Amino acid sequence: MAHPTSDSLLDLFRNTGAYLKGHFRLTSGLHSPEYLQCALVLQHPQHAETCGRALAAALNVKPDVVVSPAMGGLIIGHEVARAFGVRHIFTERDADRKMVLRRGFSVQPGEKAVVIEDVITTGGSSKEVVDLLRAAGVEVLAAGSVIDRSGGRADLGVPRAALATLEVQTYDPAQCPLCAQGLPVVKPGSRPA
Repeated sequence: MAHPTSDSLLDLFRNTGAYLKGHFRLTSGLHSPEYLQCALVLQHPQHAETCGRALAAALNVKPDVVVSPAMGGLIIGHEVARAFGVRHIFTERDADRKMVLRRGFSVQPGEKAVVIEDVITTGGSSKEVVDLLRAAGVEVLAAGSVIDRSGGRADLGVPRAALATLEVQTYDPAQCPLCAQGLPVVKPGSRPA
C-alpha cells in the first residue's frame, strides 16, 4: 500500500479485524460503541512500515528523537523514527500513574522531538509526554497518531497530524446508553480499567 488514504486505512482496519463494534471502556475512561485496535494492524510489519512512513511525511518536521507513550505508541513510534532516521524511546507510567522515562532512556535539553501514539481520543497520554519532554528542556515539534478519534479537537499544545480523523461517539460512563441497556463493557486497550 502506498501512503494510505483515510478510507484505505479504515478498510485496512476492517480487513485485519481491528475495527471493533460493541461496548468499550477507553483509556480515557469514556465509553464507546466502536474501538480501533491498532495492534491488530501494526502486527503486520508491512502495514506498520507504511503507516510509519506516511505519518512521518504528514508531520513534515526534522526531529532528533521520537517519543511514544507505552504501550500503544511503541510499534508506530518505532516505524516513524525509522522513517525519520532517528532513535525512538518511550515513556511508561510509574507507581503513581505518572508518565516517566525508564529503562535508561533520556533526553537532552535542546533536542527536538515528536510524540507518536497509535490512537488518540482525548490526547491525554500524548499531552503527558509533551509536558514531560518540555519539562526536560526538549523542543516538541509536533505530535502524530495513526487514528484521531477526537474529530481533530484534541489539543496537545503542538501541531498534530493523523492518518485518519474520525468522529466516534463517546459517552461519560454515567450517561452511557450502552450501560443503560445492560450491555457488558470491555476494556480492550493496554491500560487496566
